[in-house]
Amino acid sequence: MLVGATKVELRRAGKFARQSLTVIEREAASEKICAAAINSTFFEDAKTIACYLAFDEEVNCRRLIERAWRMKKRIFLPVLRKSPELKFVEFLEESETRTSQYGIEEPVRGDEIDPRELDIVFTPLVAFDSQCNRIGMGGGYYDRTFAFLNEQRADSVPRLFGLAFDCQRVEQIGASTWDIRLFRVITEAAQNK
Repeated sequence: MLVGATKVELRRAGKFARQSLTVIEREAASEKICAAAINSTFFEDAKTIACYLAFDEEVNCRRLIERAWRMKKRIFLPVLRKSPELKFVEFLEESETRTSQYGIEEPVRGDEIDPRELDIVFTPLVAFDSQCNRIGMGGGYYDRTFAFLNEQRADSVPRLFGLAFDCQRVEQIGASTWDIRLFRVITEAAQNK
């Protein structure tokens, strides 16, 4: 898809590919993606997990969140405040949410966790390549929040996993030095463990 394209072009193409899936296709693929994530050893071993509530045709990871709760794991969701970095606030079954200025559901209140204390982070994305480079919505929040990972060993935590539909895969993303590479990308077709 779009060899040699700019990030803007790849973002547009990734969003279009995601939106072209029917609701039924998106939900079926989301189920497979969540199952692969839940069955991974990384999920099994994790105690603190960052996730997200689906927005704008993203992978619906509600099943993953509910399984984590049943396994007594702590789930944290990203919250945008005045800082250029994400805050991660605990999300419980009884948590009240509100819609942010970007249209994303966020917990109103809850315990915050330092991103360095998370075991794994499931991130939404718009496009990805085989090198685990990620294109998000363009705000750079995940890159700024997890910039410390660029200075650490490859086996450092947290490990960032992208959740995506296989149709969002692109040939190559020209990554910038500040871009944070994902540890793995889980799709309905390539269910990496």
